[in-house]
Formats: sequence, C-alpha cells, structure tokens
Amino acid sequence: MTTLKTAMALALAAGLAAGLAAPAKAASCGGARGFDRWLGELKREAAAGGVSRRALSALNGITYDPGVVRRDRAQGVFAQSFLKFAGRMVSNNRLVVGRKRLRQNARTFSRIKQRFGVPAPVITAFWGLETDFGAFMGNFHTLRSLATLARDCRRPELFRPQLIDALRLIDKGDLRASEMIGAWAGELGQLQFLPSDYMESAVDFDGDGRRNLIRSSADALASAANLMRRYGWRRGEPWLEEVRVPRSMPWDQADISIRHSRAQWAKWGVRKANGSSLKADRYPASLILPMGRLGPAFLAYPNFQVYLKWNESLVYTTTAAYFATRLAGAPRVRRGNGNPEVLGVRQIKHLQRLLQRRGFDVGKVDGIIGAKSRAAIKAMQIKYRLPADSYPTTDLINRLQRG
Repeated sequence: MTTLKTAMALALAAGLAAGLAAPAKAASCGGARGFDRWLGELKREAAAGGVSRRALSALNGITYDPGVVRRDRAQGVFAQSFLKFAGRMVSNNRLVVGRKRLRQNARTFSRIKQRFGVPAPVITAFWGLETDFGAFMGNFHTLRSLATLARDCRRPELFRPQLIDALRLIDKGDLRASEMIGAWAGELGQLQFLPSDYMESAVDFDGDGRRNLIRSSADALASAANLMRRYGWRRGEPWLEEVRVPRSMPWDQADISIRHSRAQWAKWGVRKANGSSLKADRYPASLILPMGRLGPAFLAYPNFQVYLKWNESLVYTTTAAYFATRLAGAPRVRRGNGNPEVLGVRQIKHLQRLLQRRGFDVGKVDGIIGAKSRAAIKAMQIKYRLPADSYPTTDLINRLQRG
C-alpha cells in the first residue's frame, strides 16, 4: 500500500542524505517552473558521484508530476483507529491468502529463517499489507515520482538521495528504467523498498544473478528479512503479544518508549489475552494501548522496534505485527475493556492546536496522533489527573478549552 511506506521513507532517507550527494539549495526547489534546469544540476551532481551516462539518460524527458505532490500532502490513512484500520487490513481474505503463501513458499521461508533469523509470518504480513502479496506494486513511474519529490520544497533532502540511488540501481544492473514502476513515493517491488534500501539490503536469493524485487518473490522476501536483520531483528524472540489489562493501573507506563519486565507488568495486573498469567520473568516489554485503556492491549517486545524502523506509524506497525501473530496462529484481537471514544480528524486537529497553544510541539497539525501528540496528551492528562494513557478524548479537549 503506497501511503504506508512513506513514513519509512522519512525515517530512513534522513540518515542517508548526509552520506550521499549534497541536497539542492532550498531557494531552487519547488514546482514545475525551473524543473528542467534543476534536473540538469542533479544530473551533473549524480555524474560527479559516479553515475554513468547510460543511467542518467533514463532521466531524459522526465517531467514534474503535481499529482505526486498532492498525494504527499493528503496522507490521512493513519488517522483511522487501530480497530478500524486493522479490521480492514487484516481481512479474512488476506489471512486465507497469507496462509496459502506460507505453504507455497515454505522452502524459501525455511532458507530465509536459517540465514536471516526472521520468521515467515513476519515477512508475509508485510508482503500482504504492502502489495497484497505482489498483486499490486503501484503504477507510478519511479524516476518521475522521485524527481518530483526531490524537487518539491517540502523534503528535497530526503528524496534527492533516493533518486540518485535509483539511478545506481540501473548502473548495477538490478533493474532497467522501464521496470521501475511502483508506488507514488518511489517505493519499488513486492515489499515496497525505497531505492536506498534496495541498494543496501536487496539480495539475489533465487540465484539468477540479479536482485529483482519486482519479479522475484524469493529475492523480495529474503531482502525484507535482510533489511529487518539490519534493523536489529533478534533471532528466536517474539515481537508482539495481545494481553488483557486491569481496570486500573499506572497508565502512564503504557508507552512504546517505556519498558518493564513481564514480572512487573504481571504485578500491575496485566494478563495474557486468554486470561492466564503472564510469565513472570525479566524479559522486557512495552505496553501498547493503540486505543487507550479501554481498547485492545499488546505487549511489544524488543523486536517490535524493528517494525518502527520499517514504518513510524504506530497504527500501521501494530497492525503489521498483529497480522503476523494471526498468521502464526493467534486468535482475533479482543476489543478491550469497553467502548473507547474515537475522535474525528477535525477534533484531533483542534486538540493538536490546543496543545500547541500550551507550548507543546505536536508536529504537523494533521489529525493524526503521532509520537509528539501522544507525549503532549499524556503530559496534560497527568496535569489534569486523568488516566494518562496518551489517548485523545473529548474530556481532555474540554479541559484544555477551559484553560
């Protein structure tokens, strides 16, 4: 799914930008006007960095795509609640097809696990969410999309290196320019890799001498495992476990950035989803409440941090990890301890503005509760002596409005 990978693009490309070509001057970015001149400058920069004339010729005739910029400005899929998003994305059909793909590719997955340590359900869940198991990988011209986003003033330093690495993929012989059709934000292949990830993590797993993440499922699946290993996947360890939470506990400890031992979570009344006791050991975990204290609850183990490197959206990552647990045999998620309130996009934007007025940095006012908004919500819940589960409610809005 195109928009899902974009959050990963931002997290990864920022670190890559410093080591690749220098970004364009801010004054020269933005819009179709001057695009040809800008593209000429980029070609010279890429050539100086070792990109061949043959690869550079793939940019001949490339034009600015305002539709890509509109999509970049209008991302709203992560404004959905976890239950709504997960219910749609982890459908019965996807579960059936996912289990079928596990059986069909059992030997490949066995080799992947042996080499990279990543279980088949984890990779298969990403495969399903990103492209419906390779059924739809996007229909945008990758070089045009990346050139547009590299030219756009919003994040040129993030996408300029991706464009240059896309040209390097052509030089390396992995892909031809005509094959580079994918998502609107420049992701390619069955697992939607950005060009820089393709360069760094793609592997030839089918032995044909090319790393083709578009046509070769074996290459795509193994490359995803290799990327996750680079992100820090820990062989043989869990990633996510659904749990039950009590009616009352220290809710401020439910945070992806806070870890306690399972023994401590058990002491606070957290139990397995089936109601049995947690293993009271020292193994670390974070408590995730994607819809607050009344909604579903999960213990996120160290491997869950790899999901957050794949995509920064907590709604997406929790859904992807939950999907993997379902493919591994876990039952459908419970709805939690009640009926959590679900605010609309306008209400969330209003809340974000109220928090800004209190001096909080909530990031972009976009109606999406990201890490900064969650931290601000928790701070005000603590101030008002509300259950500090970092979940937005009309009660909190009303208190903020009253001052």
